Amino acid sequence: MRLLTYFIGCSVDGFIAGPDGQCDSSGFDGDLKAAILAEYPETIPDHVRRSLGVVSTANRRFDTVVMGRGAYESSLATNVTSPYPYLRQYVFSSSLEQPAPDVDVVAGDPVEFIRGLKQQPGRGIWLGGGAVLAGQLLGEIDELIVHRYPVVFGEGIPLFHTSSGPAVFTLTGSRSFTTGATVTTYTKQ
Repeated sequence: MRLLTYFIGCSVDGFIAGPDGQCDSSGFDGDLKAAILAEYPETIPDHVRRSLGVVSTANRRFDTVVMGRGAYESSLATNVTSPYPYLRQYVFSSSLEQPAPDVDVVAGDPVEFIRGLKQQPGRGIWLGGGAVLAGQLLGEIDELIVHRYPVVFGEGIPLFHTSSGPAVFTLTGSRSFTTGATVTTYTKQ
């Protein structure tokens, strides 16, 4: 069975974005950037990969990304309608029109949809955000990979916006980087 992994960046105080939607990726540099590009290249949007000179890297862990409308709209705000063309892309929304031929909009129950995806053959499924969808899917998340950047927002968009929790995870890995960022991996018990 395929696994659902919530691979997400956040501030030290647990926000994936600040109160006005701002992000601070100052820790995404040096050895952290090299590690993510080597281990999770498919989690970098296509337009960013091209700007970094990473064009033809094969997917390592995931062949599918699921995201909420808010997470997807951050791409639309930069005129990118297909942020991950090398992945099967699903956006959960009850009102979004079909934005691009290679992006599927799912209006139904996210939990049932993910359970169906897990039964299909393939690589891992990446939950690319946002907080509302992560809260709805908490019971289906098999692995959390959280990269924390050395910034404090004080408020904003949390890792999980309301949840179906609680859920218990076990720490299975932790790494520190020279930028002050950390990557912590948890697996569902």
